[in-house]
Amino acid sequence: MSFRTIEWRDDKVVMIDQTRLPGEEVYCEYADYKSVAEAIRGMIIRGAPAIGVAAAMGIALGAREIIADTHESFLRQLDNVCDVMARTRPTAVNLFWAIERMKRVAAENCGGSLDQVREILKAEAIRIEEEDLELCKAIGRHGATLIPEGATILTHCNAGGLATAGYGTALGVIRAAHEGGKKIQVFADETRPWLQGARLTAWELMKDGIPVTLIADNMAGFFMKRGEITCCVVGADRIAANGDTANKIGTYSVAVLARENNIPFYVAAPTTTFDLTLASGDEIPIEERHSREVTHLQGFPVAPEGVRVRNPAFDVTPARYISGIITEKGVVTGDFLKELRTLVES
Repeated sequence: MSFRTIEWRDDKVVMIDQTRLPGEEVYCEYADYKSVAEAIRGMIIRGAPAIGVAAAMGIALGAREIIADTHESFLRQLDNVCDVMARTRPTAVNLFWAIERMKRVAAENCGGSLDQVREILKAEAIRIEEEDLELCKAIGRHGATLIPEGATILTHCNAGGLATAGYGTALGVIRAAHEGGKKIQVFADETRPWLQGARLTAWELMKDGIPVTLIADNMAGFFMKRGEITCCVVGADRIAANGDTANKIGTYSVAVLARENNIPFYVAAPTTTFDLTLASGDEIPIEERHSREVTHLQGFPVAPEGVRVRNPAFDVTPARYISGIITEKGVVTGDFLKELRTLVES
C-alpha cells in the first residue's frame, strides 16, 4: 500500500483525512482523545475496522491524559474516555468491540503502576491495528478463491485499505485476486451521499493499478441485466447472529438486484464485525446523519432550501440475499445462524 490509513507515531495518532480525498492526500495528527472522537464522528476516518483501530488509539491517548492517584480513579476516568468514543458512530460494532477490549486490558493490568498501564494500553492499540491488517489479508486469501478469472466485480462504498488498518475487506478480496494473477476489473458504485465509492474506492484501485469503472448508484441493475457483472463483494459494519448484515446505505438494493439477476453477492468482514448478541438485523441500530449531507455536495446546494430529508447512513441486507460471508477463518455459506457462532468459537 502506498498510503497509511492510521498509525501511532511519536505518541500521536496520525490519520489520512478521507474527507479531502481524492483531491488532496493530507495526514492529520491528533494528540488527545476528544479530537480522535471528532475525527471518527466527522468521517475523517470511517469504515468499521478502521473506526475500531481509531477508538483503541484514542483511548490510549486518553489514558495518557488522565491524572489519578489511584487505580480506581484511573479506571473511572478511563470509562469516561470510553463513553466519549462510544457516542461517535452507533452502527459499526468494531467500535464497541475495541472499546471493551481496551477496558478489559486496563482492568486486567492494574496491578502495576499507572504509567505501566498507559504503556500497556498503547501497545494494545497498536496490536489491534496490526491484527486487523493480518485479518484482512486472510480475508483476501479466502475470498480470492471465489473470484473467477476474468471477473468483473461490483462493490459498494469503500471497504478497502481506507476502511481498515490498510488492506481492506471487500477490496482485500479484490487485491488478493489481482495479486494472484487473475485478470479482473471492478465496477465501483459512487455511493451517495458521501461518494465513498467515487472518492475513495476508485482512488485506491487506481493507485494499485486495478482496472476500475465508476458508475452512479442507480446504474447497477442496468449492467447486471446486460451480463457485465460477475459477482458483488461488499464490506459490513455489523453482522447479526442470523447473517443479516448492516452496510452502507444502498447495499440492500444491490443485493436484491444481484438475486434478481442470479449474481453471487458476498460480504467480506472479520469476525470482529459479528454481533451475536443480536438475533437479526432488525435489532441493529441505524445511524441517521445530518440533512446537509444530502442537500449539499461539497458545500454547494443541490436541493431546494427547507426540503424535508431523511439520511440513514446504513441499511440491512437480509441473510437470504447473501451467497457467502468471507472471514479471516474461511467462507460461511448456508446456515449462518449455526455457522457464524461455530466460526467465532473456533
